[in-house]
Amino acid sequence: MDEAIANAERVGLDLVEVSSSTEPPVCKIMDYGKYRYRQSKKLHDAKKSQTVIHIKEIRLRPKTEEHDIDVKIKHIKKFLDKHDKVKISMMFRGREIAFTEIGRKIMDDIKSELVNECVIDQEPRLEGRNMVMIVSPKK
Repeated sequence: MDEAIANAERVGLDLVEVSSSTEPPVCKIMDYGKYRYRQSKKLHDAKKSQTVIHIKEIRLRPKTEEHDIDVKIKHIKKFLDKHDKVKISMMFRGREIAFTEIGRKIMDDIKSELVNECVIDQEPRLEGRNMVMIVSPKK
């Protein structure tokens, strides 16, 4: 071990222990500062190339008027253009839960409007008092 340290000092580099669990321990002579710098650069480049996907939510009710639904569809298209996923929630309050077919019809209308702009990740399904559909942009 002392000989390896002496060799590393003679060359002007560091002695780095690669594996301590083996007998004898495996070591490497290298410039440790340069190695750490390269590792941080690799990590930085990997972070730069990754994409973050946000999930936006649009909320509707069964009594939402036709024009308001058109405005919501425009918002959904805008979110999809920005490469965000969109969660479309139909909220049922009180006795509205008995008329889920109205909400399903509105969801199907929205789905038919967006068929060219997106991929449907999750079909409309009832989760408690909410009907949820998730769409994502086409690649």
